[in-house]
Amino acid sequence: MQNSILFLGTGGDSLVVGKQIRASGGIILRFGNNQFHLDPGPGAIVRAKQFDINPRENTAVFVSHNHLNHVGGLNAIINAMTYAGIDKHGVLVCDEETLNGSDKEYPGINKGHKAMVEKFIALTPGMKIGINEVNIVATKTKHTDKSLGFKFSNDKVSISYVGDTEYFDELADDHKDSDVVIINCKNPPGITEEGHMNPEDIIKFLNKTKSKLAVLTHFGIKMLDSDPLFQAREIQKQTKSQIIIAKDGMVVNPVSYASSVKQRKLNAF
Repeated sequence: MQNSILFLGTGGDSLVVGKQIRASGGIILRFGNNQFHLDPGPGAIVRAKQFDINPRENTAVFVSHNHLNHVGGLNAIINAMTYAGIDKHGVLVCDEETLNGSDKEYPGINKGHKAMVEKFIALTPGMKIGINEVNIVATKTKHTDKSLGFKFSNDKVSISYVGDTEYFDELADDHKDSDVVIINCKNPPGITEEGHMNPEDIIKFLNKTKSKLAVLTHFGIKMLDSDPLFQAREIQKQTKSQIIIAKDGMVVNPVSYASSVKQRKLNAF
């Protein structure tokens, strides 16, 4: 199994997700024989079937924070990957609120499904774990009190999932040595929202990280209305990074930085 990134969904706000203008199934990361399901939102189990992903092959499930569009399909995915607990396997890696809840939120994983995995781990920023030959670091975000990003690496490639966050200088420091960064871009330029980045923030981020490839995803309705491809072209003009706009079902080879779907090359503009 090659190293790859598959987008089961690219929706990023309640309107886009609620109407399924873009799907919200999360992201599948493959590192050799390891399959990780990242942020399985509403409909994750359906989108997995649609794009020929077998949840039984999951080595681990990762959740960045306890919001519906990131955790809504978590229990269904764990149920499928364990045959409802008959074959207990896999690891759940998440923030503390997804695992244990808070004063404001119930945990995203319920008690029954928590018992179906072999192991569950709540991370805080800076913590490091290893799953087989893949190293994972939890990175800091500014979104919820407990939210995380993740940096994954093996002997071939390093991939960062920045997660939902607003821009801050330490964010770029945490991801500066990643070959590929997956960036949630909810809003177009000119719209500043606490806990989220827009293209202006992404330009600052990429000029610090100097990542070779940035894949933008998690789009809100205003970002979709602004034409994400146009926004990507503008970001690429002002950075040294190659920019790809994620689409539902798109596969990216992070080693060669090539997408498996036909998309206009931004360098042609």
